[in-house]
Amino acid sequence: MKKQTSRLTIIALAVALNIVLGNLALFLRLPIYLDTVGTILAATLLGPVAGIITGLCSAIFTGVTSDLFSLYFAPVQLCVGLMAGILLHNKRTAWSLPLKALLVTLPGTLVASLITVLLFGGITSSGSSMLVQVLHGLGLNQTLSVFLVQIGTDYLDKFLAISIVISAIKALPRYRQIVS
Repeated sequence: MKKQTSRLTIIALAVALNIVLGNLALFLRLPIYLDTVGTILAATLLGPVAGIITGLCSAIFTGVTSDLFSLYFAPVQLCVGLMAGILLHNKRTAWSLPLKALLVTLPGTLVASLITVLLFGGITSSGSSMLVQVLHGLGLNQTLSVFLVQIGTDYLDKFLAISIVISAIKALPRYRQIVS
């Protein structure tokens, strides 16, 4: 029972972290999102299923309360939770942080690019839409244009999120007692 309570507490904390950091990034108009730090934290500590649950709960809560568009992009949170859980939980791979960040980023960026093109015609509220239109105007496919622009900000976002999570876990060496 204590283990289940600890897991639910970590997931709830991770959801709150996603919501607070995501809204902070929106408010400050940062070129990154910070809305997956909690998803990556839960996935790293508890595995892919916890990452997926955290991401889905975060997207639903944010979509209902403050940013409707996060509902459309919920599949991105699912991709991030899955990939972070696979690559970071129990440190199954010895790959470098930049490579792990890239592998966590790529599936979500592909999904986000498809959502942006199919549902929003390649235009979003971010300032990067202008660059997407320039690339598209130069003859690139619109999906590829969105993907190329988005991969930069997504990679930076996930690299920073993974760095924060790894640093936090290293600062709390007794976390294994909580989740075990």
